Amino acid sequence: MLKNKMTKLLKIEYPIIQAPMAGGITTSKLVGEVSNAGGLGMIGAGYMTPTQIREQIKEIKQLTKSPFGINLFVPNEFAYTDSEVKSATQLLQPFRQHLQLHQDQHIDIPTCNQLFDTFDEQINVIIEERVPICSFTFGIPSQKVIAELKQHNILVIGTATTVEEAIEVEKSGMDIVVVQGSEAGGHRGNFIRESDVSLIGLMSLIPQVVDHVSIPVIAAGGIMDGRGLMASLCLGAMGVQMGTAFLTCIESGAHQVYKEAIIHAREDQTVLTRAFSGKWARGIKNKFIEEMEQHEDLLPDFPVQNALTQPLRKASTSQHNTDYLSLWSGQSPRLAKHQSVKMLFHTILTEAKIIL
Repeated sequence: MLKNKMTKLLKIEYPIIQAPMAGGITTSKLVGEVSNAGGLGMIGAGYMTPTQIREQIKEIKQLTKSPFGINLFVPNEFAYTDSEVKSATQLLQPFRQHLQLHQDQHIDIPTCNQLFDTFDEQINVIIEERVPICSFTFGIPSQKVIAELKQHNILVIGTATTVEEAIEVEKSGMDIVVVQGSEAGGHRGNFIRESDVSLIGLMSLIPQVVDHVSIPVIAAGGIMDGRGLMASLCLGAMGVQMGTAFLTCIESGAHQVYKEAIIHAREDQTVLTRAFSGKWARGIKNKFIEEMEQHEDLLPDFPVQNALTQPLRKASTSQHNTDYLSLWSGQSPRLAKHQSVKMLFHTILTEAKIIL
């Protein structure tokens, strides 16, 4: 049951994928250890420059001979007004003062053209470095990009939050689809409808998607152990993508206060918010989320709000202060452990074999 079409396609031993968490969490060590353990390590490259991507790919190649992959954010058109930015900046002033940040600090907001140009450069690096697997979040890349990747024998994976989105991923020519349940930590991957109508629980989503697509389905959202793996496989998924479980591992690049916050959180403490980035995401509720909740409708969209809050998050990390950190987490934090990747794999596989 642990060997199937997907494991064969990805050339991995076990149907376990480490979620590509952006923002420095997916260190070379984490990715390498996951691939060495028989799963698929993934670089979360959403915020990385092409140069940074190339450097990390080279590092990982020194750590593992097994396949690994990379994930990119599909750029989308966005617009904002000066008044929106001014209003959002004013809302952030009390938090900036508390963290003793310079009030006149200039913040660079990327343009649409910059994001599209960077995306094209990221794709070129992936092709040049011959990364075998590339996944996408926040939409479907152009037919040209998909065709170019496949021409270079790179497997392409899409992300969907509904059956409709999964069908579109298959129509685009992608090889595999990750279905993201509402339990998942971090940003929502919806791209057809708004986030609030794309919140389907994973155990409901898997069989419905499996009945409507022929490409392999990977389940994501709240899966932390062998029980979650086997439940997903029983419902028709061919593998699982796990984020929070790997985030608290020793090899993860998440700050220790972030890891501790997850390990000590309860399942009812994770909420959906757009306060940090302008895009809906699930994380542990803290002071910033609580105080910004009433203003969420006024905030500019991603990536504008994300740029505006970056100095807050950076200062919060350096000051070991979780009040203003984006503590992304799935809905199963009680199952998180501070352990090595090797130990996590051992536990998952032991539990799976007992169930089998």
